[in-house]
Amino acid sequence: MTRRSPGATMSHPTHSATTPADADKFGATVTHIEHGAAVEAGKDDVLYYVEGERRVYVPGSPEERALVRKIDLHMFTCVSVLYLLNYLDRQNVGNAKVGGMAADLKLSSSDYSIALLVFFPAYLLGEIPSNLILARVRPSLYLPGITLVWGLIATMMSQVKTKEDLVGIRFLLGFVESGFFCGVLFLLSSWYRKAELAKRMAYFYSAAILSGAFGGLLAGGVITGLEGKMGIRGWRWLFIIEGSLTMFFSIIAMFILPDWPVNTKWLSHEEKALAAARIKADHVGTVQQKMSPWRATLSALADWRTYLFTFMYMMVVGAGTITYFVPTLTANLGWTGNKAQFMTVPVYAVTLVLELLVAYSSDRFKERPLHVAAPACLAGLMYALSIGIKNHTAQYVFLCFGLGGTWTALPIVLAWAPNVITYPNEKRAVAQAFVNMIANLSSIYGAYLWPADDAPRYVMGLATTSAFCFACAISALVGKYLTARYPYTFDFEKWGAEAESDEVVINEKASA
Repeated sequence: MTRRSPGATMSHPTHSATTPADADKFGATVTHIEHGAAVEAGKDDVLYYVEGERRVYVPGSPEERALVRKIDLHMFTCVSVLYLLNYLDRQNVGNAKVGGMAADLKLSSSDYSIALLVFFPAYLLGEIPSNLILARVRPSLYLPGITLVWGLIATMMSQVKTKEDLVGIRFLLGFVESGFFCGVLFLLSSWYRKAELAKRMAYFYSAAILSGAFGGLLAGGVITGLEGKMGIRGWRWLFIIEGSLTMFFSIIAMFILPDWPVNTKWLSHEEKALAAARIKADHVGTVQQKMSPWRATLSALADWRTYLFTFMYMMVVGAGTITYFVPTLTANLGWTGNKAQFMTVPVYAVTLVLELLVAYSSDRFKERPLHVAAPACLAGLMYALSIGIKNHTAQYVFLCFGLGGTWTALPIVLAWAPNVITYPNEKRAVAQAFVNMIANLSSIYGAYLWPADDAPRYVMGLATTSAFCFACAISALVGKYLTARYPYTFDFEKWGAEAESDEVVINEKASA
């Protein structure tokens, strides 16, 4: 029989204790997890059974730390690489524009804005249905499958001949990509405890930041180095190479990415039990179907918290549309050609450092609102100062810290939402998808904030982006008050849903 985890104490469960007759039930094939009032501590503990032995979940135990390291290794090996490629495939249109695509396709400033714009309505269409599907299937197949298809579409962008072709491919790319981002957010919030989530969101988002830096280096090298090779323009090679990389890594991810805590094949039976128990300790909904998709959607839309996080995220995502114009902004500061591409790298380096520092602080102090408001205010101030200062060096520094503040607030908002709307599982899935879906509407009008005839000052873009950041900061402070004043509850009877069970049963044979 497996020994009890160090430091674990016995306590009386709310259900009947395990007897010898139950040993087979709670033995090699089934793990039972429940809440119980600990006799010594006088508080609600999470109890779980491994090979018939009852245990108390002990946060921070050596077993848990080893498990989290194992999860991190598998999870972020996959999602970080795939998200980096996701952003490369999404943002390389900006590098391609500067690298000759605009001239070859005879794109006006308005044409380019339309090519950016059509991505987002398509992106919004599939998010909620995709998350509801994901709750019922294996993430290790579903998410890489999405990635494989969009990689193929991204490669097809190398064949566009007209601006109409570009618009059509971008629309298709947006629709296929729609399920990936919100799906990964849902997966992360199903594996990590509340106090672990902000820095994991930051790890995830750091891939997008690195894609900006890496994308500039790759674009600078590919567009110039492969120009005319095999009779193909350099910007077309950019689409071919980045799309092919996405397809290659999506296939590898199918063998590494985890599914859910109860059915991930590379976890032992004991590790599955511990993974489920630690999530249960935060009273987060488990991956058990308790609500119909329709009721889950209605309950999410009836909750004011959904709209609070949607507005907050919409503001910071609207500010984040500046990302698509970073190569253009660096070019307007006096750098040309490869230099304009390479000068985007320090911008993203500053952003990455700032984002990771604030995310670690947010988890360390278990605080979200101020960790959203502070970087959002910093970004708003930097963009506002850029309007009135003409010195190019100062403008470049403001751009670095402005983008840094914007991207730092993004993952904290995303970590905060599932920390508040924790259950049922289906409602959490819908709420996360809805927040991301509606917030990305800001990318539609954000694409028009930086018209070419506003160069080189881009007053409208900077002023609007600054206002977005300050609005995000204010909504975070309002959210701090409201979520404390009105703690989250859920009326299972009202929504005709099965109440969250105190048990999680892991059937080894069924999940094998």
